Amino acid sequence: MIFVEEVQNEKQKKEFLEFPVRLYQHDKNYIRPLNHEIEIFFDPTKNKFFKSGECKRFLFLNKDHETVGKVAVFINTLYEQDQPTGGIGFFDCINDQQTADFIFDYCKEWLRERGMEAMDGPINFGERDKFWGLLTEGYMEPLYGMNYNFPYYKELLENYGFRIYYEQLCFSRPIFAEVSRVFTLMHAKHSRNPAISAKPLKKNNLEKFAADFVEIYNQAWASHGGGKQMEKAKAIRIFKTMKPIINEHISWFVYENERPIAMWINIPDLNQWFKYLNGKFGFLQKLKFLWYKSFKKNEKMVGLVFGVIPAWQKKGIEGYMIWEGTQHLRKNTDFTVTELQWIGDFNPKMIKIAETLDTTVTRRLATYRYLFDRNKEFERHPIVD
Repeated sequence: MIFVEEVQNEKQKKEFLEFPVRLYQHDKNYIRPLNHEIEIFFDPTKNKFFKSGECKRFLFLNKDHETVGKVAVFINTLYEQDQPTGGIGFFDCINDQQTADFIFDYCKEWLRERGMEAMDGPINFGERDKFWGLLTEGYMEPLYGMNYNFPYYKELLENYGFRIYYEQLCFSRPIFAEVSRVFTLMHAKHSRNPAISAKPLKKNNLEKFAADFVEIYNQAWASHGGGKQMEKAKAIRIFKTMKPIINEHISWFVYENERPIAMWINIPDLNQWFKYLNGKFGFLQKLKFLWYKSFKKNEKMVGLVFGVIPAWQKKGIEGYMIWEGTQHLRKNTDFTVTELQWIGDFNPKMIKIAETLDTTVTRRLATYRYLFDRNKEFERHPIVD
């Protein structure tokens, strides 16, 4: 028999955070996320998605009242799909199919009662940049904000009937690997042009670089993602929030006569420092973080955004930028590996860009979908042109 408790009080909130710590206690690759970065998804005062949806989280206990699973389940009216589709996330479970089936059945009925016809997971009640997808390949230490799970989770979902809606490919490249000959040639070509220059991002001029970021972003992605545009004020807020973790040697912009035309934005992998904090980030932990940040080598950097404005695409300017940035960071940082955040298999253009950077796929995650009507034809995520 399995009992269900909705997470409402402080004791239940703590158990929601502590259960996976016990579950993964013998897994050397597990890194505990910061508590407040999990809790923010469930706080209506901090998560804007509560304005367009509903979210609940649950604990599942055995007859001895020991936790055997947990999950968050939610609907978001802004999450437009072919059929009304809800989501599940922050799923953790013992290696028992019957327990997992009970959890998935519970989520299905909760969503069905609210008019949903399918559920995707594991995803979060927010943006796709954190805690999105199930790890299916590359069981190594997770990057900051990345889901991590046991290999048996794949069987739990697929045995229930979930199918892969899309795969999320993560790419990696050794910093000291030979730079592509093509990049070297493109660097030589563009270096002869006095109008072209490359500059690293500087903390003392964040508003200028935020404005340059917006100019490139809004051109490079004008026809992608529904034509979403970013406002300068939002970019400035993001850059200022990131200021404590910005490394001035690893984010680069390229200019033509001081007009921004390309960018390569990276940050250190924060998990290489956060893994020592046991999920907490109070005053003492912040001091501890600053100490590790100052004295503990971080050898992983994470690529967040790579973009070239349309007028400069297919002209090799990315080779010029990568060559400039790589030569600089080799001399001025301890990084040995660069990791690219996931790219959906529905986005062949971005995958091609990642491949041209001489990267290899080192991890795969998957976003799964379960259709409540088992007779309905399953379709994978459409390809993005």
